[in-house]
Amino acid sequence: MSAAEWCAAFLEAQAAEQGAARNTLEAYARDLADFTGWLGRQGLAPDSAAQDDIERYLIALEAEGLARATRARRLSAIKQLYRFAFEDRLRADNPAMRIKGPGRDARLPKTLTEEEVDRLLGAARETGRGARERCRNTCLMELLYATGMRVSELVSLPLAATRGDPQMLMIRGKGGKERMVPLSRGARAATQDWVAMLDAQTERDRAEGRAPSPFLFPSSGKAGHLTRHRFHALIKELAVAAGISPAKVTPHTLRHAFATHLLANGADLMAIQALLGHADVATTEIYTHVLDARLQALVLDHHPLSEVATRKTAGSTSSDGQ
Repeated sequence: MSAAEWCAAFLEAQAAEQGAARNTLEAYARDLADFTGWLGRQGLAPDSAAQDDIERYLIALEAEGLARATRARRLSAIKQLYRFAFEDRLRADNPAMRIKGPGRDARLPKTLTEEEVDRLLGAARETGRGARERCRNTCLMELLYATGMRVSELVSLPLAATRGDPQMLMIRGKGGKERMVPLSRGARAATQDWVAMLDAQTERDRAEGRAPSPFLFPSSGKAGHLTRHRFHALIKELAVAAGISPAKVTPHTLRHAFATHLLANGADLMAIQALLGHADVATTEIYTHVLDARLQALVLDHHPLSEVATRKTAGSTSSDGQ
């Protein structure tokens, strides 16, 4: 089998047996294309590469200056490929089995304060080229913060899921797994306002012989719904309108804010895990560290015995004296 056939067989198995999401498959495809391309330039192929060849590839990635997280992800894809090849008897051994990865940088996810989220929601109500866009933007932001959805889950939501003013929303997540999340009063109101606008548009479309869209956030593009890239750009526009640095705001930042604010207000970690659709509670536990870091910063900034607070007070006093 050629390198391309190896990768195609692996991706097909991931889709059929593991239920891998499209974005996951695309990431595997990109990483494995880079790896097999490098092998080809060395006169090698996946069926002939040895452990030291894979290690040389990782060294080459480090020499290129790739981030540790990127190198770890590439190695993970390679390990998955060779595990599949060994189990499917494409190879009699697994040359990647004993290779240890570079690990990942211990970085806490960026989040937003509740006040910043309020400003973003307010900006969504005021930003848009007309009432229709403002209504859509409000619905997008209210749903994102109320549910902690991934952006791909949000933009591809079916219109049928919001019929009947539901108090719970069914979300299809990674690997086709479904979960139920409750809707806040604000999210329900914003959704119903937007659905009413869509229904009015549907009547006009039918009168003109056009088929209605099945999506809550329809688009004339190939996907048929608002794309992740367009929403990413939109949320940056809303950040600017809200007076928040756009570098600080992404769709995933709102997901982090959803989890962090729930935890700060007493929600159970296992409940947050279910709402986020995390397969492992260890992934959810990162938010306890985010909360710890924020509490530590709060104490350092405001406790009267803190050096930071003392310096601020001293500076203020000095300025008053002048």
